[in-house]
Amino acid sequence: MGRIHQLDAQTANMIAAGEVVERPMGVVKELVENSIDAGSTRISVSAENGGIDRVTVSDNGCGMDSEDAISCFGRHATSKIRGQNDLWDISTLGFRGEALPSIASVSKLTLVTSDGTDSTRVKIEYGELKSAEPYPSDQGTEISVEGLFYRTPARLKHLRSGAYENSLLQDIIMKFALSHPEIAFTFLSNGREAFRSSGSGDLQEVLYLCWGREASEKAIPITMEDFDYRGSGYLVKPEVNRASRNFMQVFLNGRMVKTFRLYKSILDGYEAYLPQGRYPLAVMNISMDPHLLDVNVHPSKWEVRLSKENQLEYLIRDSVAKTLSEQMLAPKVRRMQEVPAAAQMQMEFDAFQHAPSAAHKPVSEQMPQIGSEKTISASAGKKNVSAPPAEPEPMLQTIREEKTEEPAQQYPERSFPRMTVIGQLHSAYILCSTQQGLAVIDQKAASQRIAFERIEQQIQNNDTMQDLLVPLTLKTSDDVVQRLAELNAFAEELQISFESFGPDTLRVRSIPAWMSGLEEEKVLYDVLDLFAEEEKAGIRRIAGKKMAELASTHAIHACRKLSPAEMNQFLQDLSACANPYQSPSGHATFVIIEERELAKEFR
Repeated sequence: MGRIHQLDAQTANMIAAGEVVERPMGVVKELVENSIDAGSTRISVSAENGGIDRVTVSDNGCGMDSEDAISCFGRHATSKIRGQNDLWDISTLGFRGEALPSIASVSKLTLVTSDGTDSTRVKIEYGELKSAEPYPSDQGTEISVEGLFYRTPARLKHLRSGAYENSLLQDIIMKFALSHPEIAFTFLSNGREAFRSSGSGDLQEVLYLCWGREASEKAIPITMEDFDYRGSGYLVKPEVNRASRNFMQVFLNGRMVKTFRLYKSILDGYEAYLPQGRYPLAVMNISMDPHLLDVNVHPSKWEVRLSKENQLEYLIRDSVAKTLSEQMLAPKVRRMQEVPAAAQMQMEFDAFQHAPSAAHKPVSEQMPQIGSEKTISASAGKKNVSAPPAEPEPMLQTIREEKTEEPAQQYPERSFPRMTVIGQLHSAYILCSTQQGLAVIDQKAASQRIAFERIEQQIQNNDTMQDLLVPLTLKTSDDVVQRLAELNAFAEELQISFESFGPDTLRVRSIPAWMSGLEEEKVLYDVLDLFAEEEKAGIRRIAGKKMAELASTHAIHACRKLSPAEMNQFLQDLSACANPYQSPSGHATFVIIEERELAKEFR
């Protein structure tokens, strides 16, 4: 008797559910993607106990007739593609036809849908069809999922608290809002409104709702384009940064994905402006020909493959660096008392200062509207997805008005502000008057920047080599030695040349002058590691980090008293720098206290 047999459809669906749906967040992701594909302009998500007890997704999309309402629960039943050739030209978020049957196999699912003429309600309990009947409904689709994983206790026990699962749901809804600002999203948690976007198409408004006022106010628009890729979005100035990399969002053709190499490209663009261990806030939507993007990698669709990923990495890195370099990056000091305490909580947006493991508080609790004593109200279970979207927050309008009021010539985009030296404070800070107010220069950070750029110029203009008394030998692998010509071409930018010294050993007889005084062997091993990873961009970072080490040794000591002539020369040298706003380690070289802020202190 044969031992191999075909699994029944219910068992197959439960196996697929383990890949498509791991927790309530996966259910919401799949259902919202279907709503977006259906052409919805308003999508509402409601969750009870973080979606463990119940989660409902409703939209105003095209809906389905009675026949499609039943057939959509068949495995690999989809309206997105029709054959294998369509897999190379996917323009929708969903296409596999696995989400609905997988979710229905591990929960009690109720579907209410209407295409404008035919309305249907379908009930399925753990893969078994219970009923399918006409049911009055507005055009669109509403899917309710209850009792998720109750019949698969091994999966249920891996879910965490309702508060944690709720934080993941709010995080995924905010990502959808960032990737599709033209759609109005509403999220209700236990009957209370936790998030709402207007669907106006204004990405900066969504930034304000998700990351707070400070991030929205410091957001810089970015655009990029080459032969294959086009992108747009916002970069938040580096003075606003986080300890987590969760605030870098990259969407490919409107799809949220996990692309660590592209995140690294953003970090590389910010590298000259951020302290070590800090991460920027950025959101980008990259559009491309669907043929360049393979989304058929994993059922959850988080992973993708790009045909020209290196090209996109360089485009993002160079565009970020260029956009930041064109901005006036000197931080300004603001009085914390100029907004009420409740509004200050709103700006900080504590729920997004931590990784998703920290439970997000509902926005209605932590973000009261400015100018009103009432917070955002939410009627439990009575929200209609066809209701008109909310108007933008009053504070967002205030941000735009403030930006409009400021004359363009007051804050030049790229010119160093004109300063006049007033004196020195505690032998550590140089005080200067500017058109905007009072500039406070950190003389140690600024002198590191001056020394860094001088050393950088010397490297570019001087190709002097120093012969080593004892050549350095480096243990490596045989394949690296076999590719010696490629290695030397790779390291040519650093003026380093390797020689073969055995089957798995390299030798270096001379080093460039800029490496003198550094740990030469460590630098050379870093070059070999980057060559093994084929990361050409890392070569510049090695030189930059080592030059930063040299610059720190040449910096003016923090407690050195300077004469007026020395301070004026120091100011002149800083203004001549290509990037006078940050030290090589990313710290601010000076801040500006605006005159109007000083005036407020004296009433």
